Amino acid sequence: MSDKLFEDFNSVSSKHWKHKIQYDLKGADYNETLIWNTNEDISVKPFYHSDDINFNEFQTARNEEWKICQSIYVSNSINATLKAINAIERGAECIKFIIPNDTISISELIQNIDFDTLPLCFELHFLSEDFITNLSKSISKSSIFINGISIQIDIIGNLVRTGNWFNNLKDDFTKLNHIVSETKSITIDSSIYQNAGANMVQQLAYSISHANEYFNYFEGNSNNINSIEVNFNVAIGTNYFFEIAKLRALRLLYDVLAAEYKFKVTLKINATPTKRNKTLYDYNTNMLRTTTECMSAVLGGADTITNLAYDAIYHKDNEFGERIARNQLLILKHESYFGKVNNASDGSYYIESLTNQLAEKALELFKNLEANGGFLKQLKTGTIQRKIKEAALKEQEQFNLGQEALIGTNKHPNTNDKMKEELELYPFVKIKPRKTLIEPIIEKRLAETLEQERLNKE
Repeated sequence: MSDKLFEDFNSVSSKHWKHKIQYDLKGADYNETLIWNTNEDISVKPFYHSDDINFNEFQTARNEEWKICQSIYVSNSINATLKAINAIERGAECIKFIIPNDTISISELIQNIDFDTLPLCFELHFLSEDFITNLSKSISKSSIFINGISIQIDIIGNLVRTGNWFNNLKDDFTKLNHIVSETKSITIDSSIYQNAGANMVQQLAYSISHANEYFNYFEGNSNNINSIEVNFNVAIGTNYFFEIAKLRALRLLYDVLAAEYKFKVTLKINATPTKRNKTLYDYNTNMLRTTTECMSAVLGGADTITNLAYDAIYHKDNEFGERIARNQLLILKHESYFGKVNNASDGSYYIESLTNQLAEKALELFKNLEANGGFLKQLKTGTIQRKIKEAALKEQEQFNLGQEALIGTNKHPNTNDKMKEELELYPFVKIKPRKTLIEPIIEKRLAETLEQERLNKE
């Protein structure tokens, strides 16, 4: 845009704006009235100005190339294949197969599927070199091999979620080294931190520190990995602008970390809405939540977005819920033009400021983690678990007091709404006492206690 457009207008500094606002407040305190603080200890101002921004620090979020992903849990290969074909016909641009065990037949899973133009992802919930070898052989026989695939295994993520390695630290890393040498990709499942209640600074710092454990290992133990793709699986909350800034800050922090290593590492962000703010009662509001969360993911620069069905927390997989979730993304991309504009959030003083502040605070926390032995050691001592619990408890108290509002649940609930007969899945934290190496990090929704009370009264 030409600067001549603004030649007839005098520039107004941020100082002058603040004086004008202070005058209009008629004696009320500017800081107490208009500035609010977040759980990340970020002070949000009533306005942002170019005076506060270094234009050389702008972060680019490419959102024109994002893809609509359909995740499919594979309990039966043939049924999963049929579901994938149906999803592709209805607009899915990427398929993620979630594979629970090594008895699943890959040849059956991919036959009759034409992936000539679609990326393919396999998320494995187990660790097996033989399965990867067989998977690679099956893939190489089809046309999808030339278009790229992603095989996602996160041994540290498994430790975080379950409290145990698949086998043990040495064996897991040895097997992962072999797998990565073949797949040229690693995965960091950082969605657990958001879903467990970590604030955004913690989510970013733990995600980067989580990745750094892998980088440290592969730099010292692998001679045949020159270039790898790093997949970050990220959960997106409902704090719209902050979530946009969170993804942009993740790319910024990742660039800083990757620059320290010799091998070439590229970043891919796979986003999905959080489960933490989803509710049983007035469940249609979950569609509103996931819509804004997917919008944040697009504007923040996610590469693929997998929407969460409005009934995912209490219904088994079903065609209607999955179709609605996919259609939300199709509307955003093709009717709301979220697939037409590149870098739509660039240049927003507010978002740029949030990005820089989140990145700076997360980098400080990351350095503290590394100075105290790194991510795995901090997990072993329970420090990370304790910090996430503290953040989650603070957010839970805000919800209980109504300061954190979920419409239809703790604000404007429909007392006639009944859900006891609708539950196909157990929607609350499951307690399974077992021996673990470390304390696992547990996902928990904000509304669980309140919902249990309501269910007991039905």
